Amino acid sequence: MAHDVRLWGSIRPLANDLEIVEVEAATIGELLQKLVEAHPGLEPVARDGIAVSINGVLYQHSHNQPIPDGADVYLLPQLKGG
Repeated sequence: MAHDVRLWGSIRPLANDLEIVEVEAATIGELLQKLVEAHPGLEPVARDGIAVSINGVLYQHSHNQPIPDGADVYLLPQLKGG
């Protein structure tokens, strides 16, 4: 299934300043792999940690998480706290 992935502001420069990227993927891991293949500048953040929001639920390090058809998908910098 193809998904429109919305890139958070600080991530856009790593993907040619695109706000939305269409990606065919069934899981978060596949989504990240295909994003890096299409936009190699995303590799450092995909490797070091990135958050993916699917229908308002945040996932970090959840590469096997399925992405449902028609989902709202956002790519955000990894959330860190203390």
